[in-house]
Amino acid sequence: QELCDKCDFEEVAYLVLNGELPNKSQLKKFIKQERSERKLSKQILNDIKKMPRNAHPMDVIRTCVSLMALEDKDTKDNSPKANMRKAMRIFAKTPTAVAAYFRTRKGKSIIAPSKKLSFSENFFKMMFNKVPDKEIVRAFDISLILYAEHSFNVSTFTARTITSSLSDLHGAITGAIASLKGPLHGGANEAVMHMMKEIGKPEKAKAWIENALNKKKVVMGFGHRVYRTGDSRVPTMKHYMFKVAKLLKKEKYTRMYEILEKVMLQRKNIHPNVDFPCGPTYYMMGIDIDFYTPIFVMSRITGWSAHIMEQHASNKLIRPLSKYRGAEVREVMLLNQR
Repeated sequence: QELCDKCDFEEVAYLVLNGELPNKSQLKKFIKQERSERKLSKQILNDIKKMPRNAHPMDVIRTCVSLMALEDKDTKDNSPKANMRKAMRIFAKTPTAVAAYFRTRKGKSIIAPSKKLSFSENFFKMMFNKVPDKEIVRAFDISLILYAEHSFNVSTFTARTITSSLSDLHGAITGAIASLKGPLHGGANEAVMHMMKEIGKPEKAKAWIENALNKKKVVMGFGHRVYRTGDSRVPTMKHYMFKVAKLLKKEKYTRMYEILEKVMLQRKNIHPNVDFPCGPTYYMMGIDIDFYTPIFVMSRITGWSAHIMEQHASNKLIRPLSKYRGAEVREVMLLNQR
């Protein structure tokens, strides 16, 4: 909450990667480095143009990070300095790849990144060829802060497991993206908006959620494996979702939000997670639903990279054991005896 109140996303990105909030000179240097790395090669841009237009953007972004590995001179170098250089490149280039596919899929020309705009402003410019109201940009920035790092979730654990074999940072982030795609992890924000679109309007929300609960359906955007009494990120994101809705005169989504939240608490005592306010916030900003999880990627690259570098710094192979439950020992019969 304090980071959201007092910092921009770039400051939080620096914090996650370096362990401390930056002073003015450190932040200036960090921003300059990030902005200098935003461009994608012509080869990768051409590859994005050739990708199927019905592909899921998460598959495209996962592939783009793999392609970045082919061009990065530090790919095989797992030293701390090389890892930080690679992390900054992936962090800077991924929004460019997301926006490039967003526009390519719509048959529009790709917009090059700007060195004059903040991380969030630049993303909107590359997506829509304009920067929206500062309150919209701030709400987007807040979502990135809240998504930047979140302990040993599935994708982070995947990244650390891959790293523990002494694989490289690009490979670990590629695996993390594949893990994040699932609807029980990052894809939940997409599922929330599909649910709201299915409900249609606030007047139908109560009946919809009651029916879903009566039929024991899974309601996306609620519950968390760690937060049993409520996701600590929700109040902040909810506040900004409501600000965006009021600004854009799309308050039907906030009314729908309140009804769904109230019924879930009354019936199941289950609280929303951060994906619940994030989904509609992105939708109101004009972002296609299947691009919500790639936005999650843009932010979480910082957290994944920090975990990967920490794993490399003090590595031990992650090799869990499983307890076998199955048939007893059997004699192998020759083929003509089976």
